[in-house]
Amino acid sequence: MKGVTMRTTGLFACLFLIGCGGGGGTSDTMGDDTPMPDGNTIDPPARGFQIVSPDITIMPLQEITYCYYFRTPNTEPMAIKKWVSQMTPGSHHLIMFTTGNTDKMPPGTITAVNCGFGATGQSIPNWTYSAQTPDASMQLPLDDGTGKPLAVEIPANSAGFVQMHYYNPGDTPITAHVTINAEALEAGAAFTKTAAYVTYNGNISIGPGVTNDVESQACNVPAGAKFWLMSTHAHKQAIKTEILDGAEQVFMSTDWEHPGAQTWMATPFKTFASGKVTYRCTYNNQTNRTITSGDSAATDEMCMASGYYFPATKALICFNELGPF
Repeated sequence: MKGVTMRTTGLFACLFLIGCGGGGGTSDTMGDDTPMPDGNTIDPPARGFQIVSPDITIMPLQEITYCYYFRTPNTEPMAIKKWVSQMTPGSHHLIMFTTGNTDKMPPGTITAVNCGFGATGQSIPNWTYSAQTPDASMQLPLDDGTGKPLAVEIPANSAGFVQMHYYNPGDTPITAHVTINAEALEAGAAFTKTAAYVTYNGNISIGPGVTNDVESQACNVPAGAKFWLMSTHAHKQAIKTEILDGAEQVFMSTDWEHPGAQTWMATPFKTFASGKVTYRCTYNNQTNRTITSGDSAATDEMCMASGYYFPATKALICFNELGPF
């Protein structure tokens, strides 16, 4: 459908350049922002796989987004029950995407050019895992209500990439990389598939000096979808972020940098009776310029709701109330 393709072009430009970690269902439960002496200290899982990006030098005061393209090393399909990650100092966030059998760029490539796009055009990748703290983990629910665990399905030798947003506030170069562990269920274990649900407001406009500016959108949810994690993401002008189900407040945070997450780790899981995820962010603009949607944590803003739903067939993204796709 040509109209959908044209409207979603902006979606890719935004979602592949977002400075976020709360989006996509991150659960940062293993630490804070204390710099680590070594960002590659995680042992590979007993069953599963590990991805380690190459070292990158980030110059003083540089803010930049890189993508590292890979093929997962698993030789059989795996159902991932837990994600664990580490980021070296200077890393603002990581987002792991999978792209099926399609390599956006040759595996092993690391580049800041067209990060997330590659030569294959505008096909939507699957948002798989994200984090914004140096040490993070995400344990999936052990029981979907019928006795089966939830898991993220990763086919053998899956193509994908990790988007890494770096900022070096210091006066000397730093060397940065990320490590991701995917811990899998035993072979042949029954499970229910879960996947990410991500929204993005690309229409934010906060005038100079404006306070208590509210930006709100609503996105449809799949019929019968149950959510086990929901969170928000915004930048430093945000004083409050919320997720609503009609008039019911599902989630609220006043900490833009570390909003946390609302989880439902056992039945009853969250269903949206309204049929929509309504998300809104409240901002104070203390600058003398208009602030709009964008990827820079220093100069732009964001408003996102994200989480994980089941039963799922794929990761879903809703942009400016279009979709989810």
